[in-house]
Amino acid sequence: MSTVRNPHADSRLPKVLDEAARLFRTRGFEGTSVREIAKAVGMLPGSLYCHFETKEALLVAVYVKGVQQIIEAVQSAAAGALDPWERLEAACVAHLEAILHDDDYAQVVVRVRPADVPVAHESLIELRNTYEDLFAGLIRDLPLARGTDRRVLRLMLMGAMNWSQTWYRPGGRFNPRAIARKFIALLRQGQEVAA
Repeated sequence: MSTVRNPHADSRLPKVLDEAARLFRTRGFEGTSVREIAKAVGMLPGSLYCHFETKEALLVAVYVKGVQQIIEAVQSAAAGALDPWERLEAACVAHLEAILHDDDYAQVVVRVRPADVPVAHESLIELRNTYEDLFAGLIRDLPLARGTDRRVLRLMLMGAMNWSQTWYRPGGRFNPRAIARKFIALLRQGQEVAA
């Protein structure tokens, strides 16, 4: 799927992506129209189509930017740790900070399910897999008990982290760092019992 027709044609493109991310986050993909996005940036709807062939193409561009931002944060955080468990914890902190803070792009990545946008399904799955491969590598490096299913462990950890946005309260008992620390401590305890 072609996403952007001419990314250099207009200096308003970053603003278009920002507004699209904000509207997709607050109103959902189906609840957001191209007309609303164009109006939010002071463009005519037809002008928006000079940049993006479809609303789905605009969603993919927002999703790409969100995934790239989260990947950069996770890679940067994990790069500073030598121990594999510390690398995973640092990556989890970065992931949680990205999805629990008020960032429209990260929220689109977490909230928009590829199945909800059939036209962009394959593109979104590919982007999600690129990100999850990062965690697969971190988990592959862990000294786990024999027989541990690393794929299931990754799915469980990603699911737990992504679900935290439903119960997390800013200023509450746990901040993103404390949540990540608890998740990793529980994983390690489970491994000690299994060993």
